[in-house]
Order: sequence, then structure tokens, then C-alpha cells
Amino acid sequence: MVFAVAMSGPSPPPLYLHSPPFRNQNIVPRSSNYLKTNVKPGLCSLSSHADPNSKPKPLVAAPEKPMKGSDVLVEALEREGVKHVFAYLGGASMEIHQALTRSNIIQNVLPRHEQGGVFTAEGYARASGRPGVFIATSGPGATNIVSCLEDALLDSIPIVAITGRVPRRMIGTDAFQETPSVEVTRSITKLVFYVEDIPYIVKEAFFLANSGRPSPVLIVIPKDIQQQLGVPNWDKPLQLPGYSFRLPKSPETGHLQQILRLISDSKKPVLYVGGGCMNSSEELRRFVDLTGIPVATTLMGLGAFPSTDELSLQILGMHGTRYANYAVDKSDLLLAFGVRFDGRVTGKIEAFASRAKIVHIDIDPAEIGKNKQPHLSICGDVKKALAGMNRLLEENGEKYDFSSWREELTEQKAKYPLSYKTIGEAIPPQYAIQVLDELTNGNAIISSGVGQHQMWAAQFYNYREPRQWLSSSGLGAMGFGLPAAMGAAVARPDAVVVDIDGDGSFIMNVQKLATVRVENLPVKIMLLNNQHLGMVVQWEDRFYKANRAHTYLGNPSYKEAKIFPDMLKFAEACHIPAARVTKKSEVREAIEKMLETPGPYLLDVIVPHQEHVLPMIPSGGAFKDDINEGDGRAAY
Repeated sequence: MVFAVAMSGPSPPPLYLHSPPFRNQNIVPRSSNYLKTNVKPGLCSLSSHADPNSKPKPLVAAPEKPMKGSDVLVEALEREGVKHVFAYLGGASMEIHQALTRSNIIQNVLPRHEQGGVFTAEGYARASGRPGVFIATSGPGATNIVSCLEDALLDSIPIVAITGRVPRRMIGTDAFQETPSVEVTRSITKLVFYVEDIPYIVKEAFFLANSGRPSPVLIVIPKDIQQQLGVPNWDKPLQLPGYSFRLPKSPETGHLQQILRLISDSKKPVLYVGGGCMNSSEELRRFVDLTGIPVATTLMGLGAFPSTDELSLQILGMHGTRYANYAVDKSDLLLAFGVRFDGRVTGKIEAFASRAKIVHIDIDPAEIGKNKQPHLSICGDVKKALAGMNRLLEENGEKYDFSSWREELTEQKAKYPLSYKTIGEAIPPQYAIQVLDELTNGNAIISSGVGQHQMWAAQFYNYREPRQWLSSSGLGAMGFGLPAAMGAAVARPDAVVVDIDGDGSFIMNVQKLATVRVENLPVKIMLLNNQHLGMVVQWEDRFYKANRAHTYLGNPSYKEAKIFPDMLKFAEACHIPAARVTKKSEVREAIEKMLETPGPYLLDVIVPHQEHVLPMIPSGGAFKDDINEGDGRAAY
């Protein structure tokens, strides 16, 4: 073993599972001999790969002083610059929590459920760009994080998850709270470590989570490793020649020149921008300034380019604006940067951008040509590619004239704006979001659950900067909104953070209100409460003759005359101020009060369940099939 003192009985060989830096490739196991190369018995090793001047100095133990494995883990996290973890303890992780109490640097934000805890770590990572760290116990603690790891994988979010495990001698005995967490999570993480060499593995985990295509990494630490004493050695460098070799190189100038030639030859170019552009917003905006090409974003790409810009087409896809989908349908050149041609964007793949030449730039080679074959592709960092093209454009001084194309799209914007109906004093959910946008000047960090409220929050709030919008996009995990907002509030304490949630999603992690109150996190919750699973109701209305199949979330005995459950009581139980609004004329004042109240606040906004998210392209449909009118008050 690498971190150990004498043990009774033979130890099983370390299990060390690797997947390559990108998805859809074979898992490559590394031998135990490699693990022990140049490492003296009883030592661990780690050297920080980031600038030490940018991190707080950890409390380093005296040279040659033995440390528990749990203390080594905490110091390794400190050396990675970690200041906050989201950890829920159990028997197999108690040692780690005891070590956390001895840290002067790391604060644990205690969740009330493991799933909510990882979503909080995701919110932290999405809002800050730094890896979020979550710690759980073995057994049910480990299995409760599975959905969150998949969510982070699909949305390319850097998460370092750590779980305890039963002592090694008990693995395979069906011991209490023993779960094969390595095997369960192998296909939904970039990397899984069953760890004995704690410091080196922690360093490697952070590097891999945040390099290439960001992804979750899981570290599994048996309890006996946490308890053992050893003398850590922090000086072993990373040895990842295979991984480093596969990381994309800087794009070649010749390839970038080919893209510029395609732009010169085009008449109707469109930028299709996704979450892969979150770190290249500045370069993207400069590229648009130089070229004048209109920009449509995915749900993950919101904020990479300001929604208020005249060249913004806002979101495209199933619930995208009609003018964004029109632009893609009529385009002769589609510049797809940091995207994966997801089915919710493309609809019928054969009909998507069928008139256009396609340029695809993405850091993950598995995404190139996976769903849509490009005419020209670059596997690399979008930030470097945009910077390179901007340099070439500035050097050659070439100017493009797409004014007629932009005028055509401006006409589409005027003809098919995002809109909604107002019926009496009923509150249109879109209106509540518009008021929130006005009162926050579009500067708040917005999280959401999953459903109609998520789409309305994407459509009617104007995102101006990257990392303002936090949403479970690929997996569509309900219960995401509140914990993600909490993580954002921890990462960016000076920001206004609002969870725009639905009653169905909110109640899935309602226990997080306890954490919000205890930590006094200034999270504002604007609950669009329609007493239904609204998005499923919309599909029932459109495709199932409005037959309700368990989509009503209220108490049937009340016959929709009374709100159930009473969300204000949940807030009251956790000593969080709350209010309910039922009339449109009261909305502005109620939101103002929510924003002005110090600390957390819950605003229960009662909205009609008949509202539909429009436009809508039915699943598997094409632009020609889009729906632009109607709601649940009509029959289909």
C-alpha cells in the first residue's frame, strides 16, 4: 500500500480505474505496479499543479509527522484551494468529518440530503467555474449521488465527489452499507478512483475534472485508509502522459483560415453557441463584433453572449424563439461552437440546418460527427480557436456585410416575438419573470428546477454574462433549482441569487430550506406554483386529449379550491420569511419585497396550470412543425 503502516493480513491490490479524458472511449485500468513506482513504502505524494500564490496556505504538518489518512485528505483539498465542501456524513465517512473540524480553511455547508448536496456543489461549480466538492458516506450515501454525477457529466460540470467505503477487508462480504460504488458510477464519471494513495489521487482528480471536457470525478476511500497513520510526501508530480497526449492541441492557423473563407463565401451565417463557450465569452463577443454574425444559444450557452444584444437570437431548439430556429433553418453556414447537437436543439436531425455548411468546434472528439456530420471540424478549445480567428480578422482587416440577412431576421423578431396572454388578474408566469428581470437589471444569478418554469426563465430573463444561468439541461433533473442556488450563493456571496422554481421540482429538495436558514444564505425563491407537473400537463393537452395521468400535485379532495401543500408552511418551519401572491397587480410589489428582505425569502406565485411554453417544436419534429399558439384552455 502507498499510504499505510503495518496491517494485519494481506491487503487486496489497489483498484485504479481510468477512463480517458473524453467520453465514449474504453476504460483503461492502470496496473498497481505503476501506482507504486518511485514511491517509498509508507509515503504519499502530491505537488500542487496550480499557482501557490493564488491559494491560502494550508496548515502543513511537521516534517515526518505521521498523519491519519483523513487528515491527509483534508490537507490535500486545502492544497487544491478548496474553501467549501458540501458533505453529509455517515459511518464510512466520519473520519473525514472529524478531520474537517480540524481545518482552519475548509467550511462544510451541511446539506440535508446527498442528492441536494451534490446539486449544491454543481451550483457552486457552475457559478464560479471552479470544481465543486461533495463528500458522502458509503452505501445509500454513495447511491444517492448517482443522478447528480450523471447530471454533471451531461452538462460538463467539474465535480470532485468523495465517498467513504467499508474497510477493505470487508469488501465483497455484503457488509452493512457496502455498495459497489466504483462499478455503479464507472460509466457516469470521467474517472473513478478506489484510492489508497490519497494525496496524488486528489491532485490528479482535480486536474482531470477541470481539464479537457470538464466532468465529475469520484474518489472512493475505504474507512481503514482514512484511519491509518502515515507520513505524507507532497512532492510527486503528475504522471499522465497518455491523458496529456490526448488533450487537444491549439488549433492550426490553416484550419482557422478555412473557417474564415467559409464565412466570406456565405450570405446567411449563424453562430450556434453552447456551454462550451462559457469560458470564452469575451472572445465570442469580439468575434461577433468583427463579423456581424447573429448568435443563437443553447440552454447551456445562455449568458455566453448577452441576450440584450441586437445580434442575439436567444435560445434555439424545442422551446427556442421562432426567429432563432428560422435563422438556423435558412442559414447557409452554421458555426457550431462548444455544442453537441442535442436532440432537444435539433429535433429531426436530417432537417436541422439542412441548407447549411456546418463548422463544428468542440474540445471532445467524441462529439465531432456523433449526431450531425460537419463539413469542417476542429477538436480543440473554443477559446483558443476564437482568439486565433479574432487575431486573423484584425490582421487582415476583412469586413463582412450581412446587413440584408440581419434585416431579414429583424423582421422575424418583429413578426414572432416571445409573448403571452393575460386573463383578468391571473398571473402569467412569464410576466413574473419579466418583472424580476427589470428589478434586478438582468444581473441576478438565476437557477431553476426542470419543467415549464425552466423554459420561461430561459426565455424571459435577459442574461448578460456567463455563469448567470444554472439549470439541469442534459439530464433534466427535478429538484435541482434550490440546491444549485445555494451553491451559487456560497461561491458568489455578493451576487443576487434567485431560484425560479416550480412546485413539483421545489418539493423534491424542500429539506434544503433547513440548510438555507442555518447558513443564512441569501437565496430568493420565486415559486411559480400551478399545482401541477406543468410540462407534462402541456404534453397531455397537446398529444393526449388533456387526459390527466397523475400530473395533479394538489389534494384532490380540495378540488383545486385550496393550495396544497402550503409552501409557506415549509418556509415557516425553517424560519424563512415568505409570502403568497395571487393577483397580477400585486406581483411587482411582492418581488420588490422579496429582493429587499435581507437573507433568504420564499415568494409563492400562484399561476394558471393552463399556460403552455411556446414556441414548441414537437419531439422529433422540424422547424416547419413548430407550434406558436394555444394553451390548455383549448382542445386539440
